Amino acid sequence: MNNHVNNLMRDLALIILSVFIAIILAKTGVLKDLITSTQEMRFIGSFIAGIFFVSVFTAAPATVALGEIAQSSSAITVAIFGGLGALIGDLIIFRFVKDKVSEHFDYLIKVSKSERLFSIFKLKLFRWIIPFVGALIIASPLPDEIGVSMLGLSKMKNSYFVLLSFILNSAGILIIGLIAKSL
Repeated sequence: MNNHVNNLMRDLALIILSVFIAIILAKTGVLKDLITSTQEMRFIGSFIAGIFFVSVFTAAPATVALGEIAQSSSAITVAIFGGLGALIGDLIIFRFVKDKVSEHFDYLIKVSKSERLFSIFKLKLFRWIIPFVGALIIASPLPDEIGVSMLGLSKMKNSYFVLLSFILNSAGILIIGLIAKSL
């Protein structure tokens, strides 16, 4: 029990630290400079912007960069390379959520005395809705953390997640590219 609490505290500290670093990168403009500097190399720029496309703290500059790259390049190419980058970003989140957060979540449910409240998580309908809503969030312009967390908590197989993440993110980036080209 004490080991679970220590691991939970360590993981929460890592999350807080990474959020803090992401905020600093976004506020100082370092992230925007990195993404902008790679725009000349369209494939690499699309890939790097795709990695940052999935995070709540970096989605806005990445979306702008992907739109700008698509204006001077093929929107399909930007979508493919950006989708691959987004897949990498999502995999990092997914592996953490699937391996760590779901373990902590299960632990917190077991030690809690309010069994009735958490019994909803065991319903078959809930197990189907969570991945569906998670996929919708990944496909939307919203940052992917919540959607990836939902898929990770649903114990989705890695192979399904990879395919789903790539297709959904590529589709979202393609829409951004097509909108940017039409402006």
